[in-house]
Amino acid sequence: MPKLKTNRGAAKRFKATGTGMIVRSKAFANHILTKKTTKRKRNLRKSELVHSTNKKNVSRLLPYM
Repeated sequence: MPKLKTNRGAAKRFKATGTGMIVRSKAFANHILTKKTTKRKRNLRKSELVHSTNKKNVSRLLPYM
């Protein structure tokens, strides 16, 4: 079978943990921050695991993760 290409956009957005889970960063933290509360912005800084329903699709984009 031929080698599979990694989706480079996805490679920059996701990374794998030691246990095989996929970590992502949260959206909506880049601009128009004045109307967002401090608490909301603080929570947007944290990373989050990719949900189980999306893990298959992300894994397809990153075959060697």
